Amino acid sequence: MSALEALWLGLVQGLTEFLPISSSGHLVMVETFLGIATPGVFFEVAVHAATMFAVLVLYRQKVAALGFGLLRGRPEAVRYVAKLVIATVPAVLLVLAAGEVVEALFHRPAVTGVSLLLTGAMLYSTRGSLPQAQLPEPSYADAFWIGCAQAFALVPGISRSGSTIAAALALGVHPLAAAEFSFLTGAVAIAGAASRELMRGKAITPELLDAAALASVFAFVSGMLAIALIVRLLRTQHFHRFAYYAWAVGAAFLVALAMRG
Repeated sequence: MSALEALWLGLVQGLTEFLPISSSGHLVMVETFLGIATPGVFFEVAVHAATMFAVLVLYRQKVAALGFGLLRGRPEAVRYVAKLVIATVPAVLLVLAAGEVVEALFHRPAVTGVSLLLTGAMLYSTRGSLPQAQLPEPSYADAFWIGCAQAFALVPGISRSGSTIAAALALGVHPLAAAEFSFLTGAVAIAGAASRELMRGKAITPELLDAAALASVFAFVSGMLAIALIVRLLRTQHFHRFAYYAWAVGAAFLVALAMRG
């Protein structure tokens, strides 16, 4: 893998991991038409870890409060962490029950195109739900349904951040609280997925280490920028505008696949 390819994959991963446009879907499209594929499990773990650290840096005050709160047994911290765990369970169960089926979808590019259209529909639905959402944090039941939305996002082309934020807004959670819960839940999911993939990994070569390091830097920086952009658009109630991008890219990808035969 060249330095330019590593840079490109890191940039795509960082931006699309948090922007509601599906990182998995974009990586499928990049691989389908540009022939650029991730060079192995270690590389994937590295760029995912970089995006997880972007969340931890931007939400460091919340993370620190939860950490100290757990150590001191504060009910609000215990309650919030419990909700993060609940939101993670549906995706874990789906991977355990149908992990091979989900992975097979990555080899069917048309699924990505259709899923991007569905992502657009979810994002556009926030146009109505966002202004009315006022709850300071999700309930335990809300956390479960948000987790179901995250499990649905295992399908390539379904945005994890888009589906979880849209679900939280539909359940009445305040936009900024919805984003916070979505990103922290995502950090837990990324950590779990990275650990799982690392156990399945192979030997690490110096070339792979260099590529992963370069990609991770760009994934970290672009991930932070993506989170900041989402928060801004939620504040200004323009989050639904990502729907137009998802629809355009999904439709264009399906047309390109049909023309290629």
